Amino acid sequence: MARTERFRVGARLAACAATALLVACAPASPVPSASTLPADSGAIASGQETVVVEDLAAPWSIAFHDGTAVLSERDSARIVEISDTGDLHEVGVIDGVEARGEGGLLGIAVFGDWLYAYSTAADENRVQRFALSGKPGSLELGEPETILSGLASATNHNGGRIAFGPDGMLYVTVGDAGDRESAQDPRALSGKILRVTPDGTVPDDNPFAGSPVYSLGHRNPQGLAWADDGTMYASEFGQDTWDELNVIEAGGNYGWPDVEGIADRDGFIDPVQQWAPEAASPSGIAITAGAIFIANLRGERLREVPLDDLGASVEHFVGELGRLRDVVVAPDGELWVLTNNTDGRGSPRAGDDRVVHVPRG
Repeated sequence: MARTERFRVGARLAACAATALLVACAPASPVPSASTLPADSGAIASGQETVVVEDLAAPWSIAFHDGTAVLSERDSARIVEISDTGDLHEVGVIDGVEARGEGGLLGIAVFGDWLYAYSTAADENRVQRFALSGKPGSLELGEPETILSGLASATNHNGGRIAFGPDGMLYVTVGDAGDRESAQDPRALSGKILRVTPDGTVPDDNPFAGSPVYSLGHRNPQGLAWADDGTMYASEFGQDTWDELNVIEAGGNYGWPDVEGIADRDGFIDPVQQWAPEAASPSGIAITAGAIFIANLRGERLREVPLDDLGASVEHFVGELGRLRDVVVAPDGELWVLTNNTDGRGSPRAGDDRVVHVPRG
């Protein structure tokens, strides 16, 4: 694979013009639109990004084990390890994964010496964990242990993001899998964010006794992150009108399919920001340097939302890297951004897909 190299991107003026056109054509919001700040006012050093690794095939998620990056590929079901020099080592292939539509090997997370993976099987989505052994450059996966099964699957709306919160619990985003009404059914696990212990049992302090459901009323959430004060944020794909950034509360109902975006209706929690889908389609999110960073697929940009002003945003790399699936905080506190142009919906460029290192400003 290619060594780390300087990543050159261009057409910033054209991208800005395209962004202005999207904003002008977006449907009218029931509240004032989020203020968009100049890109140079953000917390990252745009223009100093470098390629970590390239020539990936439909990558989906990045995690770190003792400072070493591991990555999932949706269609191949591979877990690969990224070396400091940009080389790849295949850690393992997850058995029984059926890549169809948006399904396949999706989110991964690392907790201690375990790798957790969310994947689509023949008739379900599931979460498995695998013991991680070996040293950097030769990591290996142990045998699978399924800790969550029977999650609804479909060709789209699979959710798939998993992350450990500051409480040591595993949070799992599950899409509605095309069954809209299930998102409002507290007995169903689709259209939800779930919370379980590392071995998959239900914590005693979950909001619904005996249930892994943590929040409901979600269409297709794909981003999870926590601020230093413990506040939990999630990104969510809307349908035709609004994509969302939400503050997640235990037992909270986020409205789908009864409402989409900011509705100001009793019983539902409104998002803190919303965007027209053509400017967003938000997937993975990360928090660092006092801001939430959101990887956008259809919108082809990295959006930055200051934690002290959740109504504002800064946009980076608009149209320059293509579709963005994930963004994570690396061990050094800087950002890694994962492109997703080879997933069947993008327009692959030379070297796609890739991981891009973005330093803080």
